[in-house]
Amino acid sequence: MAVLSDSLLFPAIVLAILAFGVPRLLGRLLPEGVKPLMLNAFLSTILLFLISAGFFFCLYLWQGLSVAQIMEPGWAANIVFFGRLGMIAAMIWAPIMVLSVAGLPRKWVKETW
Repeated sequence: MAVLSDSLLFPAIVLAILAFGVPRLLGRLLPEGVKPLMLNAFLSTILLFLISAGFFFCLYLWQGLSVAQIMEPGWAANIVFFGRLGMIAAMIWAPIMVLSVAGLPRKWVKETW
């Protein structure tokens, strides 16, 4: 397990799977059409940013830090730190998310692109 937790392989795989799956799941909930597709892209971006920031928080816990140690600098510092990690992780999840959203119109039945 040390290979997965010490490298970027595990986070990259998890974020890639989430980047593909989140827009697909939202696509099932939202109606067909261009405006809902843009809403899907926006919501997917926000959700993946929050999920990736939370994912890195969990990785710090997995590495052995306690919540008290993580929260020692304060809420604002942690929001900035984990928010920055979530934005950096966008290099992994953003291209996959864009491709996943772009593939959604192929499955439309009522609307056309």
